[in-house]
Amino acid sequence: MNDNIPMPSRLPKDATDASMVNRMRLVLAMTCLLTLIIDPAGVGRMNDFTIFVFAGYLLHSLVLNLVGSPRLRAHVAYWLDVGWFYLIVLVTGGSNSFFFLFFFFSILTASFTFGFEAGARTTLVSTALFATTAITAHTDAALARVLLRATFLLALGYMIAHWGGLVVSQQRRLALLHEVTQQSNPRFGVDQTIATVLEKVRQFYGASRCILLMRESGAEHWSLRAASGADTARAIQPTRLSVEAATPLLAFSTGRAVLHTRPLDGLLRRRPLSREYLAARQRWVRITPDTANDLAELLDAGALVTVPVPLRTGEGRLIVVTERQELSRQDAQFLLHIVSQVFPVVENIELLDRIASDASQRERERIARDLHDTTVQPYIGLSHGLSAIRKQAGADNPLLPELDNLQAMTTQVIGDLRRYASSFRAGRPGLSEPELLLALRRHASQVKQFYGIDIAIHSQGQLRGNDRLAAEVFQIVSEGISNICKHTTASSGAVMLACGERELEIRIENNCPAEAVTNFRPHSIAERALALGGQARVLPDQQHATVVQITIPI
Repeated sequence: MNDNIPMPSRLPKDATDASMVNRMRLVLAMTCLLTLIIDPAGVGRMNDFTIFVFAGYLLHSLVLNLVGSPRLRAHVAYWLDVGWFYLIVLVTGGSNSFFFLFFFFSILTASFTFGFEAGARTTLVSTALFATTAITAHTDAALARVLLRATFLLALGYMIAHWGGLVVSQQRRLALLHEVTQQSNPRFGVDQTIATVLEKVRQFYGASRCILLMRESGAEHWSLRAASGADTARAIQPTRLSVEAATPLLAFSTGRAVLHTRPLDGLLRRRPLSREYLAARQRWVRITPDTANDLAELLDAGALVTVPVPLRTGEGRLIVVTERQELSRQDAQFLLHIVSQVFPVVENIELLDRIASDASQRERERIARDLHDTTVQPYIGLSHGLSAIRKQAGADNPLLPELDNLQAMTTQVIGDLRRYASSFRAGRPGLSEPELLLALRRHASQVKQFYGIDIAIHSQGQLRGNDRLAAEVFQIVSEGISNICKHTTASSGAVMLACGERELEIRIENNCPAEAVTNFRPHSIAERALALGGQARVLPDQQHATVVQITIPI
């Protein structure tokens, strides 16, 4: 794999490592200058520029140590070190200078910070620069010395780059495993969890597509999900495939893990290469590439790896497709490790989701009955009472408009409650996106009609989640709007729903002519947010507005 591709799964660089490198660079520079002052003869063959080069490198190291790495990118810093070390070698005897060992400092920094390719490039450049000192070598002994030292620099530098690349690769793999094994909020459903895993795997491998095929035991159809990076904020919805349609993607039998690379274009050509992992022997063996080559041509893949997905109640297969970048056996074996760690977690989430759905269905039926008996019936009685009072009032009664308005409000509330109880009992609250926004706008319209408060509803991004989460969001927003009507003198307000990759943010604000009030806590909203794993807080805004901000992690 190419370690230079930006990967969000890469672990953040430890600031202490950068500080340590800066300190060690400063120690090297000070030691060089002190050696030159204390024992000039031990430095080697000097010239008039030696003192200036040593002092310049000390000043360079001191500046980096003071300003820190944020002012100068790390990959620029180690290339500057290579340049300084080359100057130091030139002014201290060229091929006879023992300061060529300083090149290993740059190689170590590049390898353990950016991986194998950065370390290998630094090794090649350092070796080539040191080899140029052979121009000043006028004897066979000097040329032999340059050859020996350049070979030593190249061989040891390559080993350091290889080991450094392994460390960086392991850090990235640990970061990916940490991310994909984190259980998402169950209220967002198993589809969102699988979509997140597929997208993270696709980004990690720098792949063009990541395809997942799954089927329950005994099911007639396969479900297909594919992450292509076209819209990472959009949830990946499963597509049903018949057995005939899924057969080309299931070119290999259950349990087989295959790595395939196609021939390179251009001058460098080679035959397709396919390998299969034998778990019993823990080794990769070559197989006939015909079947894998057909699959690669179907997916337009430069390289691909297909591995079985371990499911307790079904079967599945994960395919990672790249266009130009080759995949190694280590990459394929790590993909096997990913699926063995992730999909048991996914199945647990799905099981919990089913249990929660069954429990919520029974709870909905009970609540619907209670809603009809304890809420709808009193409103019906209130409506009958208002109707009787309306008939007794004379035509010239000044309260007639108010009574008509109140009776209309009661009738509308009864209708809304009956519709909500009916859909609630059936498990279809009708609050998934875009129904959630429609329900909120309908509620805001009622608030404007009955209270005269104009509530604007805005959304940003695609609202993701199942009906249970949408119902919770509706209740939170309804409670916030109710607080505006009951506890403020605001004439207008706004609700903003913003769904990002990691969290859903809800902002409920009201424009009040009085000073903004922030020394209160909306208990009901805060409790609902806490139950969802989020938090609620009250913030002041411009122009005497009060904002209730709720964040719910995805």
